[in-house]
Amino acid sequence: MKVANRRALRPGEKIRVLVVDDSVVIRRLVTHALEERDTIEVVGVAADGAIALSRIPQLNPDVLTLDIEMPVMDGMETLRRVRRDYPQMRVIMFSTLTERGAAITLDALRAGADDYVTKASNEGSLDRSLARLRDELIPRIEQFFLFPGQPLAATSSTSQAAPPCLSPVSSLPPRAVAIGVSTGGPAALTELLPALPASFPLPILVVQHMPPLFTRLLAERLNSICPLAVAEAQEGDSVQAGKILIAPGDFHMKVVCGNAVPLVHLDQSPPLNSCRPAVDALFTSMSEVYEGAVLTVILTGMGQDGLRGSRILRALGASVFAQDEASSVVWGMPGAVVGAGLACQVIPLDRIAEAILKRVGCA
Repeated sequence: MKVANRRALRPGEKIRVLVVDDSVVIRRLVTHALEERDTIEVVGVAADGAIALSRIPQLNPDVLTLDIEMPVMDGMETLRRVRRDYPQMRVIMFSTLTERGAAITLDALRAGADDYVTKASNEGSLDRSLARLRDELIPRIEQFFLFPGQPLAATSSTSQAAPPCLSPVSSLPPRAVAIGVSTGGPAALTELLPALPASFPLPILVVQHMPPLFTRLLAERLNSICPLAVAEAQEGDSVQAGKILIAPGDFHMKVVCGNAVPLVHLDQSPPLNSCRPAVDALFTSMSEVYEGAVLTVILTGMGQDGLRGSRILRALGASVFAQDEASSVVWGMPGAVVGAGLACQVIPLDRIAEAILKRVGCA
């Protein structure tokens, strides 16, 4: 069986990476970090986008790591040409933790970049820089490939019907919608959330795996195109209809009982699934406030964040929707939920808004 969004590697085949950055130091650092991994081969480096494009036909890379700000041809123009000429190639952007870097990264993700990593300004030592690159960049590269002997995830609704639910769908109408998303999330949210009308009758809470600043800019961009108000959540925000709240980077977003309406509580308790914010933190807290009166939606993303929380909510009778494999950038998070038999529906991205509206009685 072919997995739509993960290329199967042959025995002994390595992932071929072209490193594109105008900094000699960064090129050497990335190359060193990646070549410590026996599944990855750095087939070349380039100091700008024009050089990179000239080398792609000879080097045939699977993945580009692409700096944003470069002379001659910057990362955005390079990305546009790669998407036009090499649509199957994976592109991971290198960003900076600045307002400009975050804004350009969001532009790049909307233009077709598959994922990104942030450059740390002061790592303090070479060993620390290498460790950070190994921890953050390697998983983002490997998520797009299926290694020999690696088990396949459960198939999506494009190839067969979704597995049966663990328990019947609750007849209790949902009182809130919770969305979990990671890799590919900004583009998915940009398609999904504007399709929900201003009259949508429930609060919507979103956990998107992103660092501080990125989540604020994402919320601002979504607010400019959505009929519903969108904001980065703050401590004590009321959870009420007409609002979409995005978890802030580096904080878990939880729901707690308030006097009149549920409230947002933010904390920096330890990461869950190596994530903060974590989908599981939100879902688990919602099970305590709403019990089964929640509609959960798991969108594209790497890993299994949201699986535990979905299991808790599903046991209480909540509905769980999962994005299908074919429309996901990475079918990790939704695939884990589908594989565990927790999904009530497995839905292409362009039909999720319709399914949400139908479930809450708006369609």
